[in-house]
Amino acid sequence: MNATVGVDRRTLAGRDYIETIDWTVPELEETLAVAAELKAARKAGKSTKLLDAQTLYMLFLDKSTRTRNAFETGMTQLGGHAIFLDADKTQVSHGESPKDTALTLSRYGEGIAIRHDLAPYAGNLWMREIAKWADIPLINLQCDVDHPTQTLA
Repeated sequence: MNATVGVDRRTLAGRDYIETIDWTVPELEETLAVAAELKAARKAGKSTKLLDAQTLYMLFLDKSTRTRNAFETGMTQLGGHAIFLDADKTQVSHGESPKDTALTLSRYGEGIAIRHDLAPYAGNLWMREIAKWADIPLINLQCDVDHPTQTLA
């Protein structure tokens, strides 16, 4: 536990991050504290391979430059692998249900990250439906309601 923030880091593991408002201020502060520690360790030449051989599926229903590259770079620096999935080239574009998408990606990876911000009142609900069926954490890379990783940045 980080004494300055008072959140046990283990309680954050495996949690979905869909909207900033879903997390408490101390949880967000602890997340930023961990990020600062990892950044300092990397700068000091220490290993930050916390996600060794783990896979993050990044499903994009919209274009991205900064978010996609930040997550791909972060996964590499943490020892994992980010797989970019263009929704137009997946079964999502043919009407695959959120349940089927969640179950399939959960079978093979350790995390799902989604960007779905083009359709008002659709992206957030779709992500929450994926999260309901996935047994791995979901990170919102931007939806019609929030861009929580940019909020942290």
